[in-house]
Amino acid sequence: MEDLLNHLGAAAVYAVLGIVLFVGAFMLMDRLTPGSLWKEIIDEHNTALAIVVGAMSIGISIVIAAAIW
Repeated sequence: MEDLLNHLGAAAVYAVLGIVLFVGAFMLMDRLTPGSLWKEIIDEHNTALAIVVGAMSIGISIVIAAAIW
């Protein structure tokens, strides 16, 4: 039982670390691009940009998951 709790704790720590890294990477990409990504997607309804940001998010997530693994 103690071993299970240790593994669950480690998984929780890695999950939080991955989320923090993802948010940081997304904020960095938002700063590097001209204009505001959220404003363009939400206010202007830019579907093409939403698809690009979604693909970028998946790519960042894969890199973070591979780095943590």
